[in-house]
Amino acid sequence: MKPSNQSNADDRAVSPVIGVILMVAITVILAAVIGTFVLGLGDQLGDTAPQASFDIQNVDSGNITFAKTGGQAINGDDLTVSVDGTRAGSEIGGGNWQSGESRNASYPSPAGDSATVRIIHDPSGNAIFEEEVDFSGV
Repeated sequence: MKPSNQSNADDRAVSPVIGVILMVAITVILAAVIGTFVLGLGDQLGDTAPQASFDIQNVDSGNITFAKTGGQAINGDDLTVSVDGTRAGSEIGGGNWQSGESRNASYPSPAGDSATVRIIHDPSGNAIFEEEVDFSGV
């Protein structure tokens, strides 16, 4: 009679094979995660522009009044006005900008009677508002 605590010769290699497969799987997962951040794909996750909508209420000599008509709250210090690609010297400051609020921003003088006005989100570098504005009456 054979004792029950002795293992069969075919069962001895099962644990080492499973261990090797698990180690290879862990190595592949770690390599994929590290490779993602080394190649810079992980850096792009935080650089998205906020979603918001704006409207121009008034344009006078040197100032544009913007109204935030919807979307998430945005820190005004992160926003810059651009007229035909020339950025203004100051941000649209004042902390969080909620929907329904209006803010004034100075703007650089346009070259012609009409120009493209943009609000640029500086951390992401994306334009979150763009409109053609007539400056002939200013």
